[in-house]
Amino acid sequence: MKKITGRKKADDTNIDLTPMLDVVFILLIFFVVTATFLSETAIEAASSDSNDSQEQPTDDEKKNILFEIGANNEIILNGNPRPIISTQIRSNIDQLKAENPAASVIIQPNRTSEVATLVMIMDAARQAGMVNISIVEP
Repeated sequence: MKKITGRKKADDTNIDLTPMLDVVFILLIFFVVTATFLSETAIEAASSDSNDSQEQPTDDEKKNILFEIGANNEIILNGNPRPIISTQIRSNIDQLKAENPAASVIIQPNRTSEVATLVMIMDAARQAGMVNISIVEP
């Protein structure tokens, strides 16, 4: 009988996971260190007592630019009963921004209005340099 040589023991086939764990640990440290943590902004709720003692803003300070989009895509500016045309949007925003630089644009679309009208108003506001643009539900 011949003895077969060259066979390995079953214990020699283990895979060493230490280098892989080192790489994973280093990646974990890298992502934790380089992650940017966003600061959460909160709205302070004011009680009725503190509202009386604070100075109320004037009409110019709290006046925003309100665009209402009707069901037939007519554009109403600041509740004016007469709709404006699309070429007048930018000039009206420029004029109202000159009167009140702290104003923001608020757009209130109708549920049946087209998205293209909303985007047109937003583009005109961005071109006029407005950074605070809000969309509210009707």
